[in-house]
Amino acid sequence: MDSCFSAAQVQERLERMTRLALGTVQFGLRYGIANQGGQVSRPEAKSMLRFALANDIDTLDTAIAYGSSEVCLGEAGMQGFKLVTKLPKVPNDCEDVKRWIQEQVIASLSRLGVTSVYGLLLHQSDQLLGSNGTLVFQALQELKDNGQVQKVGVSIYSPAELDLLIPKYRFDLVQAPFNLVDRRLYSTGWMQRLKDDDIEIHTRSVFLQGLLLMSQADIPYMFSPWNELWEKWYRWLSENEVSAVQACLAFSLSFPEIDRVVIGADSQRQLAQVVSAANKSLDVYIPDLHSNDQNLINPAKWNPE
Repeated sequence: MDSCFSAAQVQERLERMTRLALGTVQFGLRYGIANQGGQVSRPEAKSMLRFALANDIDTLDTAIAYGSSEVCLGEAGMQGFKLVTKLPKVPNDCEDVKRWIQEQVIASLSRLGVTSVYGLLLHQSDQLLGSNGTLVFQALQELKDNGQVQKVGVSIYSPAELDLLIPKYRFDLVQAPFNLVDRRLYSTGWMQRLKDDDIEIHTRSVFLQGLLLMSQADIPYMFSPWNELWEKWYRWLSENEVSAVQACLAFSLSFPEIDRVVIGADSQRQLAQVVSAANKSLDVYIPDLHSNDQNLINPAKWNPE
């Protein structure tokens, strides 16, 4: 053990790192409003994965819809990692829902080079409320019973989706957006309700697709309606000499209900910066930047000019 750290400090660091999950959408697509490097190259992705595992980040988040992400992960080798992947929506003209889902999962496992995954989520939860909803969920349960999946659940965009889903279905895992600006999972009470029901919680968009990490001068014009919020954010960072990465991570990691905080990075260097920031404690009060404005908190609403 490094003599510079006490046993308690080492344990705290381990707990912080194991609560991080590496998002891999950028391994298969150009992703993020602050992305300057495009899609991550295969050699860089492999370096990032080795670095993640060496720093106790053992969970990876991917999806069938993430371009070549699953193929990239399979080529790199998944030993030592827990994998969470996501299913696209079942086509409207699908005649055999269960067979379609089974085929999608078999193909996904093949690309990943594994026989099972830790988590399988529906990328669009609303299909559970349609006419095939029961069949879709039964298919997920059968995959779980067969040992191809350990946990099943949904990836949501708004906690309001849970109002309709939770009374009908029993999930093992829910992934939702959560960050300094989008605090709905907590403010609606759903974070605590999920934890009370022993449902694992993964949160994504900790950096709001990189928007919270951009310099004030680089914030795109379409976000000017929230200039007051940006002024508050950058003034606080300057006054407290805190990096945006550290503040964003400290905020999400301060909620013990969250089991995994999904982080994104475009290079090993950037991932190292995130890991370094996650290891630092933050002893100052983080400002209240919360907003319920969908045009800000939902990246699907962003329309860059």
